[in-house]
Amino acid sequence: MVGELDLVPSKIVAIGQNYRLHAQEMGKGIPAEPLIFLKAPSAMIGDGGAIERPAGFARVDHEAELGVVIGTRARRVAREDALAHVLGYTCVNDVTVRELQQRDGQWARAKGFDTFCPVGPRVVAGLDPSDLAIRCRVNGVLRQDSRTSDLIFDVPTLIAFVSAHMTLEPGDLLSTGTPAGVGDLAVGDEVEVEIEGIGVLRNRVVARPEGR
Repeated sequence: MVGELDLVPSKIVAIGQNYRLHAQEMGKGIPAEPLIFLKAPSAMIGDGGAIERPAGFARVDHEAELGVVIGTRARRVAREDALAHVLGYTCVNDVTVRELQQRDGQWARAKGFDTFCPVGPRVVAGLDPSDLAIRCRVNGVLRQDSRTSDLIFDVPTLIAFVSAHMTLEPGDLLSTGTPAGVGDLAVGDEVEVEIEGIGVLRNRVVARPEGR
């Protein structure tokens, strides 16, 4: 156990379409290599923080993900050395406005709103990330239920691939992709992301204040 969450990442590197069934539900094929995008560090909130849902969109989806917190600088690391650079693991909810993702053709705006990256409740060291249960519940109803063994590209592969293109600094967060079952969040919902060995990340959904 590393302890309660206290992260200030220089960047949040996220991976798209990294579970086969999720790629299918989004009408996408299986990628030949990891699909990288960046999520704004200003989107981060902690366990118990409020997700601010912007008005005027039909789908603002939850995406339960395993988060990998980098502990030591990783630059062009080999796959077999990748896990040595990990501080620990946490829960991530990669909140997404679907219409903007489709409209923009890239994902920065759709996933970069303030409060769109809940992380927590803690960082846990020493886990084997290869086969952890990952679930998402909304108002107690199970929506996502999978295991990290179903990742298309596993954690060591992702660290090696990302670090070949950009240096991962201590405190950076790598969000590894979401399984099937994503769905809309409404104002008033409580969403929970639970990962085996880590705990439960809980956040309520509120209306985004006007003028923001």
